[in-house]
Amino acid sequence: MPERRSPLLVVGAVAIAALALLAVFAPLLAPYDPDEQLDPAAAQLRPPGTRLAAVHLVEGRWLLADRVHRDGDALVIERLGQAQRLPLPSVANRRGDGVADQRLFLLGSDRFGRDVLSRVIHGARISLTVAALALALALALGIVVGGVAGAGGAVVDAVLMRGVDALLCFPALLLALAAAAFLQPSTGVVVLLLGSTGWMTLARLVRSEVRALRQREFVVAARSIGAHPAAILVRHLLPNALTPVVADAALRIGDLILAEAALSFLGMGVQAPVPSWGNMIADGRDVLSSAWWASAFPGLAIVVTVVAFNLLGDGLRDRLDPHRARAARSAPAAPTG
Repeated sequence: MPERRSPLLVVGAVAIAALALLAVFAPLLAPYDPDEQLDPAAAQLRPPGTRLAAVHLVEGRWLLADRVHRDGDALVIERLGQAQRLPLPSVANRRGDGVADQRLFLLGSDRFGRDVLSRVIHGARISLTVAALALALALALGIVVGGVAGAGGAVVDAVLMRGVDALLCFPALLLALAAAAFLQPSTGVVVLLLGSTGWMTLARLVRSEVRALRQREFVVAARSIGAHPAAILVRHLLPNALTPVVADAALRIGDLILAEAALSFLGMGVQAPVPSWGNMIADGRDVLSSAWWASAFPGLAIVVTVVAFNLLGDGLRDRLDPHRARAARSAPAAPTG
């Protein structure tokens, strides 16, 4: 009987695939440039669904107006609560009784007049990239340290694990904040900080798996034919020890996204004007009561992304953990009648 796919795994995988496509094709999917400020005075803190006429002057400036109509040889625009007459020859994009261009702020605008939807889409690229690179660094460190500790002798194991235990005494975010205080904040620094402070539990997981595999038949056979310990570790132990690490990595990337958002919110992560969900929430915190959308939508993006990765991680754990799978198959079926 074929094994049924976990609904958690399917939902999480589909959601993450959609987020990945959103990040990869952000320049094509975002309606506007995330840093575009055509007319900040008229566009700032516009609620979701606002549509404004974009008046392009011959001199090169743009003016955003609530309403535009033609009056004789002039174009009358209403912006900032006032009516303004513009001679028709001064408007480069005039058409009929209005202008050819508009700006639709589907998710509203921020305090600089930038489109929130465009910045959320581009923020997905930044947040997912930072989390993926930090996870790759954490995996590399955790696999190396955990593998060496698990396959090495008692002295090597004791030294490495006591060092890991010492680092685990401090919360990872606290370590990242302490290190960030001495470094110039940037996207690369955030990757380095999150990756170098998030590998310790991975190391413990890899170590426990390697130690459990050391007495398996295929490892004993490799040792009996004189294989080098390093070759046994790389060819036999680590490949078979990484199954639970895969599920743990999917769960961990959600934590990394939260950590990146926290650092950016505090001004120690991705720096403006680069759009990150964390610094977008920070930009909107001062106007939260009057312009909730500036912080709510990037916050919602974080929630959806973290939940998606948690669903994927839970689904992978259920599918890859043989003990869970065996328990599920041996569980008695519910009575039907």
